[in-house]
Parts: sequence; C-alpha cells; structure tokens
Amino acid sequence: MSGTLVRYKGDGLELAGEAYGDPSAPPVLFFHGGGQSRNAWRGSARIVGESGYYGVTFDLRGHGDSDWAADGDYLLDAYGRDVEALLFQFNRPVTLVGASRGGQAALVGGSRHEDRVRLIMLADVAPMMRDDGIDGIRAFFAEGEAGFTSLDDAADSLAQHLDQPRIADASKLARAMRQDDSGRFHWRWDPATGHAEFLHPPSEGDAILAAAKRVSSPVVMVRAELSHLLTDEGVNTFKHLTPQLEVVMAKGVGHMFTADRNDGFAAELLEWLERTPERIQP
Repeated sequence: MSGTLVRYKGDGLELAGEAYGDPSAPPVLFFHGGGQSRNAWRGSARIVGESGYYGVTFDLRGHGDSDWAADGDYLLDAYGRDVEALLFQFNRPVTLVGASRGGQAALVGGSRHEDRVRLIMLADVAPMMRDDGIDGIRAFFAEGEAGFTSLDDAADSLAQHLDQPRIADASKLARAMRQDDSGRFHWRWDPATGHAEFLHPPSEGDAILAAAKRVSSPVVMVRAELSHLLTDEGVNTFKHLTPQLEVVMAKGVGHMFTADRNDGFAAELLEWLERTPERIQP
C-alpha cells in the first residue's frame, strides 16, 4: 500500500502527513520524536491502514514538509495545540500515537478532549524525564545546525547522539535532508526547534504532569528497557496520576526504538485497538 500526501491545519500553520487506508475508517495519527520526521512511523501507518484503520503519520511543526512556526514557538504546548487542532478535523474519535516529543504532544493535546480520543499510545514518554538524558539530543541539534559534509557524517551523528543503530545505507537519509549553497547537508527542519529554550525547559515538565493528571482516555505507554530518559520514579508518578495507564516493556531497546521496530509496535497497537472500543460521538 502506498501513502497519500495530505495536509491538515495545526494551530496557526499547516502540518504535512502521509496517509494510508480509507479516510472514513477509524483514524490513527502518528507523531515522531525529536530529530525525526513522519518517515519514522511510515511502516506502522501502513500496517494499520492495511488493517482497516486510517493511518496518518505527521511531520511536527517546523519539521519535514510541515510549516515552520512564524512566531518561532516550539515549546511543548505549541505541539500540543497542533494535536488539539487535528482532533477536530475528523468525524470520529482519534487514536494518538507518539514517540518522545511526538508522544508528549499527543498526551498534552489529547488530554484536553476526552470525547475525541479513543486511545493514546506512547513510546517511552513519562513525566520527570532525566535532564541529563537530553544532552545527546542537544548535541545532535547543535551538530545539525552546523550541517554535515556528507550523508555518512549525518548517519554517524544520528547513531552517536540519538541512541539509534547506525543506518547501513546513509543515502536513504537524502530525503530527510537539504543542501545549502556550499553543499553542506542540513536536516529538513527549522534550526530553531533545537534551541536550548525548547529542549526540556521547566514548562515542559509542568505540562506533562498536568496532562497526566488530566487525561481520562485510555493510555498505554511502551517503555524502552534501555531508555536513558525514563526513570522508575517518573513511571510510578505517571501511574499515580493516570490510574488507567497500562505499561508495556519493550525488551532490549533504547529510547528512540520505534523507527526500527515499526512492525512490532504496530502489532502491539492493533491489539490495544481491539481491546479499546471506539467512543460513540454524541
């Protein structure tokens, strides 16, 4: 099944997506993590599309083919407002799936509209994430802003800083990058998204705690066994604030595991969708 390029309205900008399946089927929306694009969830979106759902994998604001924020707002709440806007563009309850930053956005935005959310499924997202675990992400964005002399250098940066296996064929990164006039490669996102004020500020932790306390939709969190960001304390806090939370352990993987585990993640997601009845809209 091939995807269809789509565009939806976020909060004051447009978001690009790639859709699979029947648009009238139950929608499942996917949101990638920092330093990724909608391609990270392509496999899962295709699988759910082939399984009777409408799978759409989105570029976050400032990433890929989505609009850059004219006001430069890349705080977590802005990503959450984009998710909120998407919920009102479907005529039936939506399932939200997100990894890292995309999971945070799904939780914040989805927690505000229980009647429009069927299920929220998070990949390695919880309150009270370790600040020192963000250091690699900070370094990755800094290197990305300076650019790379080759696609191989970009692949090395991904593996070094984002806890991902090194991609064997670096040429596959070409679609996620652009070249400047000097020939240096840059990731296809707004460099401002990686500025220090947007990478784990206090407001981010506050927003996630508030969302965990507020959310009443079914929530599943797939925890990476080797995560460098989640802590037992954070997961226990999540369970306390969100009594309906279900936690599933993904064995032998690190924080940014979803891009390499699309098939397995999609199978887990489909099982939870079968267990979670679709809400009837009033």
